[in-house]
Amino acid sequence: MKLTILGGGGFRVPLVYEAVATGATGLQVDEIALQDVDAARLGTIAEVIAGVRERLEAEGRLAHPPQVSATTELREAVTGADFVFSAVRVGGAEARTIDERVALGLGLLGQETIGPGGLAYALRTIPVALDIARTIAEAAPTAWTINFTNPAGIVTEAMRSILGDRVVGICDTPIGLVRRVGRLLDVDLVAGERGAEVDYVGLNHLGWLRSVTVEGVDRLPGLLADDAALEEIEEARLIGKDWVRADRALPNEYLYYYLHTTAAIERITAAATTRGEFLAKQQGDFYLAAADAIAPGPPVTSASGSTSAHPADPTEASCCSSPVELWRSTLHEREATYMAESRDEERREEDVAGGGYQEVALRLMTALATGRRERMILDVGNIAADRQGAPAAERIVPELPADAVLEVLCEVDGAGVHPLPVAPVELGRLGMMSSLRAAERKILEAATTGSRDAAWQGFATHPLVSSPELGAKLLEGYVAGHPQIAELLGRG
Repeated sequence: MKLTILGGGGFRVPLVYEAVATGATGLQVDEIALQDVDAARLGTIAEVIAGVRERLEAEGRLAHPPQVSATTELREAVTGADFVFSAVRVGGAEARTIDERVALGLGLLGQETIGPGGLAYALRTIPVALDIARTIAEAAPTAWTINFTNPAGIVTEAMRSILGDRVVGICDTPIGLVRRVGRLLDVDLVAGERGAEVDYVGLNHLGWLRSVTVEGVDRLPGLLADDAALEEIEEARLIGKDWVRADRALPNEYLYYYLHTTAAIERITAAATTRGEFLAKQQGDFYLAAADAIAPGPPVTSASGSTSAHPADPTEASCCSSPVELWRSTLHEREATYMAESRDEERREEDVAGGGYQEVALRLMTALATGRRERMILDVGNIAADRQGAPAAERIVPELPADAVLEVLCEVDGAGVHPLPVAPVELGRLGMMSSLRAAERKILEAATTGSRDAAWQGFATHPLVSSPELGAKLLEGYVAGHPQIAELLGRG
């Protein structure tokens, strides 16, 4: 079995390798093909993976080590793949800082996936995602594509126009919320232990856990009434215990940016750096330090056929740390400072160690490959399935288009991904979902047609902007800051 990881020079890729190599899900993968446009970072991550393999072997945990290859050529990487993990970041962390700063300069939220920054990220990413989808359709037509690329909801929706149901979006925040609640109730909600059922509905980074039924009893009202229980739920601490109690639901943590927008902007502005600037420096320092620690290794094939390898560095700046040690310490710092602007305290260790994208992706992959049934919260089309997994005639949320991508509970098996019905969506939540997706769809239109008017409408109508004047200024700022967006909209 071949797994291809697009964005293979990315920071979390060694976590995927570790989960596969230890046989964490019971699925044997023969080959992992890494693809990235940055050959140097790709080589560094390959070295980190080699260090992970050595450590697993020394600990006796190396169960099924796959062969690892690396290339900058997209078609080479996906050809013959059974699964494709798409985790690309167009423009890197440097482009993210532009997304953030343009918005903050206008007094608006500057965040990677929420608000105008998320729309700018989508606008420059969707054309690349569509090219990826076309290549997969041609070179690996039977492959399942699992999309990590943010903003995951609208990027998955774009890729579905080519790949249909064989592309699924994932996020680790909903399942993290469900697991925190499950720990409090001493029941495995993910596995459906003791007849457990959960009702989670929304869009990517805009969702709510509305009921948690165990042995026929909804346990959520009791949790909401219990201050001590809410103190153990990260999302309740972020949003506010009184609010979640009044709202009668536990929100995805990203609702913080919608419910506490002014505070978020003030905290981000007051910080020395934005999150993008922090990551750009942190990751830049890591890759430089790791390169210093790496002896010249095997070359990485580039798209042009040329090769690159890490040269030995005489400064020996990283003489005391191996690439894998540097990676682990940097990863922990990254996770511990996640959404730091939303917290008055350091992130708790149990929240940092709550799993991640790699676990969600591999569980999904294992269920599809082996037929072992799983229940997961995924980004899928707005068409329900019945309890036997067959497609149903009705939409999951009747008020939204059938081709809209929602984030809901699904059952997954060898026949595919089967979204399950949810309770009717309350008017306020429905309004937030529809206004956000309408703005995102205008950005999707701009990304596929080059229409400046559509891009302007997308920025102007986002619920955290709601201003044609600010929308126009955002568009001007992003066109000036991103050559990709300037080129794209120059033909519209």
